[in-house]
Amino acid sequence: MPEAYIVSATRTAGGRRDDRVRGWHPVDLAAAVLDEVTRRSGIAPDAIDDVIMGCVSQAGEQGLHFGRNAVLASGLPRSVPAVTIDRQCGSSQQAIHFAAQAVMSGVQDVVIAAGAESMSRVPMGSTGKWSRHPQPGSPTSPGIGAKYPQTIFSQFTGAEMIAEKWKHSRADLDAFALQSHQRAAAARDSGAFAAEILPIEVETADGTELHTADEGIRDTATLESIGSLKTLVEGGRITAGNASQICDGAAAVMVVSERALKAHGLTPLARIHELTVTAGDPVIMLEEPLYATDRALRRAGMTIGDIDLYEVNEAFAPVPLAWLQHTGANPERLNVNGGAIALGHPLGGSGAKLMTTLVHALKARGLRWGLQTMCEGGGIANVTIVEAL
Repeated sequence: MPEAYIVSATRTAGGRRDDRVRGWHPVDLAAAVLDEVTRRSGIAPDAIDDVIMGCVSQAGEQGLHFGRNAVLASGLPRSVPAVTIDRQCGSSQQAIHFAAQAVMSGVQDVVIAAGAESMSRVPMGSTGKWSRHPQPGSPTSPGIGAKYPQTIFSQFTGAEMIAEKWKHSRADLDAFALQSHQRAAAARDSGAFAAEILPIEVETADGTELHTADEGIRDTATLESIGSLKTLVEGGRITAGNASQICDGAAAVMVVSERALKAHGLTPLARIHELTVTAGDPVIMLEEPLYATDRALRRAGMTIGDIDLYEVNEAFAPVPLAWLQHTGANPERLNVNGGAIALGHPLGGSGAKLMTTLVHALKARGLRWGLQTMCEGGGIANVTIVEAL
């Protein structure tokens, strides 16, 4: 079977809600990573066959074909097509899958998989009206309501259900959250993120400066400070401190065929080894990465012990903790540079963001195999296994 390769990958540093990156129009934010991932690859812009752009809240400034608008705002030729996709939090991980599938099928040779989200300018929920019961204007149809009358589909409910099912205490969740901040701070301070981050100019009270560090990392976080936060629901365990941070950001990954490698003299960062997507219970919703990982490893003929590094999106602390319990994975290999609890979760941009961090971390450590997975709305999960080259 033809292979698919990653030849460049970049991301912006995350911006907290209504903070440093708020001045960037999301189209321009996405355009910036398209230009940078192209520049880093060394390939001519007119050789790009397609752009696949992940975005969850496709409304307002992210509406009216976000992906195409990003191409038009970028330095890419207007002849480069684009498509915008929504697989909820896994949108740009799915963009990588679609790009790899296009390349492996022989239909295309050079595809950019990207994603972006300005959660400051286009808040969550901008695209739909949520209701406990089917109503005009609600995405919950009478047919869905008849099958699932007992509850709305809520990621917060799902996170609490996972914590209960896998017996995670509030202390367990807070300890994991603190570790995320500590690992992210260590990665930032060591320069581990320098190779992957695209500096962008931002407005500050003193003028303009380059935004080069993830804004959500809390250097002063302690178990006491995280433990002092109120739970999101009375009697629950999930708080703003042990959940992912609202974030503005963008990321892009260039995927090419072996033919393109040779024709353009490109040097690959990684080879895409396995692509899996599965779906399960839409109520508990966030547990599917556990079972998607099982399937991906079976298909790849691998065990979890074969994988050197894992990126499991920290949408809520119970998700990676349950994933560790289910898979028996080594916690020292999980989210080694911190995760979304510290670095932020820019929804449609997170899949490409995690892959960017994963391939750079593998290369920096001289390791071979990486696995990425994330929970997605509706009980879906993507898994991608890559081999660093």
